[in-house]
Amino acid sequence: MALTESFYPNISSPLLAESDTALLDVLTSPRWQGVQKFSRRDAALDPLLLAVAASAGTHTTRNHYHHDFFPGAQADAVARGKRAAENTNKPQERKRMSYVSKQGPRRLRLQPTISLQPAIASQVISLAGPSPISSIEVKCMARTRIPTPYGPVFLHLYHNNRDNKEHLAIVVDSAQYSDDSSVLAPPIRSRSLDAVWNDDETDMDRIVRGAYVGKLSATSQHPSRPSLHQPSPTASIPSPLVRIHSECFTGETVGSMRCDCGEQLDEAIRLISQPISLPNNASPNSRTIPGRGAVIYLKQEGRGIGLLSKIRAYNLQDLGHDTVTANLMLGHQADERGYEIAVAILRDLGLGSELGEGVRLLTNNPDKVQALEKEGLRVVERVQMVPRSWKHRSHSQADAGEADLGKTAGVTMIGGEAVRGEDLDKYLRTKILRMGHMLPLYLAGGQAES
Repeated sequence: MALTESFYPNISSPLLAESDTALLDVLTSPRWQGVQKFSRRDAALDPLLLAVAASAGTHTTRNHYHHDFFPGAQADAVARGKRAAENTNKPQERKRMSYVSKQGPRRLRLQPTISLQPAIASQVISLAGPSPISSIEVKCMARTRIPTPYGPVFLHLYHNNRDNKEHLAIVVDSAQYSDDSSVLAPPIRSRSLDAVWNDDETDMDRIVRGAYVGKLSATSQHPSRPSLHQPSPTASIPSPLVRIHSECFTGETVGSMRCDCGEQLDEAIRLISQPISLPNNASPNSRTIPGRGAVIYLKQEGRGIGLLSKIRAYNLQDLGHDTVTANLMLGHQADERGYEIAVAILRDLGLGSELGEGVRLLTNNPDKVQALEKEGLRVVERVQMVPRSWKHRSHSQADAGEADLGKTAGVTMIGGEAVRGEDLDKYLRTKILRMGHMLPLYLAGGQAES
């Protein structure tokens, strides 16, 4: 009892039975009381640790013993021991762990389930005029000048409430260099960029994000002001030229000749940058104005199936399938692109709406024209994009064309060159025969099929 009194000097508990005290004395005795056959190895153990182990329940480990080691916890320990014994007699069902993907199918992920953050949603500028895509909101987050071989362009980066991608608008418009209202064509500016984002913003905040007028330099810093009224289009000025272009890493960055995407992007910026001829009654002083328009660059690789599926589709094409069949074999549609965000960006730039300017659309795809018009874009003209190599073939100048299409500066890996090759011809034929692109099919003999 001396050892017990040393543990509990001030407490006399009936829970401490005589048998428990005897067991504790046996376990903590420095000398074995029975017949000693072997030398003891537990004499050096801490008696307090042994007492804790003896008084703890079945669910108490050495890391948790201090929760229960006090007088009065013995009854709880006994009750826990009984419950543990009962639970061990019951058959335990082993939980089957199954993997559940948190990423839904692509078609569900493309649905408008993502909402803008409150800080962004409050800053989005509502688009004027009736629009069937009122649920889509876009905001130009930044704008900067990019010098190119065809002249300067203004790169706009957009966020939206439909996806988490950063879509771009490449605007060709020399009127942005001037704040003079006497220019013949109104400037193509983003209303969401020029808007006031908060009451505390400074002129430098606006300039850093790209809301400025003229050419930015150390001596020229003129922040833009919100436009209260949308510029009215001039009937005598041709509508701006617009291209809706989908991202193509392989064609634009790597220089792949499986497709003509890199060439089309370069050709679109070149065509938009060309001077525009004016009617005789438009301006008595000038017969032309600088080129103006925009390329809306959408992040929808491989006609919307993504780069991974696109690479796998290339392997199927090497096995003999065309681009449409390869997409279908992978479980995708022939074309999964959408143009709602593109129309919203154009409306933010003041293009394509009923109140703004109509657009001349650079495309060979009739489905794209129909999809854009369905979203409310006002297309006044479709402008054909003939592959550069086919232009020379159509004039029966294939030999001369090879010399003319030398190394030329451009905005993609292909540059100003013409894409050519067996893979490209197969790709273009598929687009014409199976996807209905409006181009003459030039055969090997130089004849055209309508």
